[in-house]
Amino acid sequence: MIDLRSDTVTRPTEGMRAAMAAAPVGDDVYAEDPTIGELESRVAALLGHEAGLFCATGSLANTLGVAAHVRPGQEVLCDSGAHIARAEMGAHGALTGMTMRTWVTADGLVDAAAVAGLLAPDAGPYLVSTACVEVENTHNFGGGTVQPLDAMRAVSELCADAGVGRHLDGARLWNAHVASGVPLGVYGSLFDTVSVCFSKGLGAPVGSVLVGSADQMAAARVLRKRLGGGWRQAGVLAAACLYALDHHVERLADDHVAARAFAAAVRASGGSGSAGVADPETNIVVVRTGTVPAAEVAARASTAGVALSVVGSRVVRAVTHLDVTAAQAGRAGAVLGEILAG
Repeated sequence: MIDLRSDTVTRPTEGMRAAMAAAPVGDDVYAEDPTIGELESRVAALLGHEAGLFCATGSLANTLGVAAHVRPGQEVLCDSGAHIARAEMGAHGALTGMTMRTWVTADGLVDAAAVAGLLAPDAGPYLVSTACVEVENTHNFGGGTVQPLDAMRAVSELCADAGVGRHLDGARLWNAHVASGVPLGVYGSLFDTVSVCFSKGLGAPVGSVLVGSADQMAAARVLRKRLGGGWRQAGVLAAACLYALDHHVERLADDHVAARAFAAAVRASGGSGSAGVADPETNIVVVRTGTVPAAEVAARASTAGVALSVVGSRVVRAVTHLDVTAAQAGRAGAVLGEILAG
């Protein structure tokens, strides 16, 4: 099976497993795990922030990051296809009492004018006030798109002028960095809080890190514990993330090549939906299935040895990763192309 459902299906390499086994550990609820401390400090420095907090999942890191800015009864603004709006089980409203409004784009690319049209930092006694704007880079459901730096700068300045918090969901920020060449610190400088994930393209089994100010991370640590997210000798997991930083960031370019091979093979079929498959910017390829339901296409692909995700009634997604070669991705794309060609 060529598994392209997500880059979350990666398994730790032998070198990563060895690093995990050798990691010094302590009790992180007491902030005594040295490997976690090293990871938090290193990621904060990479992104140009004071402090970090190691979390079990990207969803938890985003919940804590947005909550650093938004009080109950206030709102966060984001794209309608943002992960925090579509794929985090409504956690932001259910757990923290905030509300959410969205702007709409075709590919997830942020538009400062759309943000400005929604921004309401002081909505008065009858309406909901905006306390945070969230941006996702790369944009998952947009097809792994990389946010243009100028657009993110415009939104960042807009929020700063309005006194509104800025959170970056950087689950795949590593991919954006490798694809664009924009330094991680430049991305980090545009936001007050940033979450980055290690269990996707970087191949660690577990973990995300949230960064921000020291005060914000201290408060986030308390909320993490309140939500049941405190953990003990989790340095064995942090060691995998440190290994990924040293060995798996630059190789993301290989995944981007594999995604382009997949897309090219789909296009070569000439089948329904193939004409709209452009070369991906990073490691995600979104394919529209035409008149055939996406679930049917995915089931047929699975029978042929290719696992895809259904992300819409007529949309499937393929995500390349370190466990899939460019040749395998090309073969998988050919399988999907044949299905679309009927």
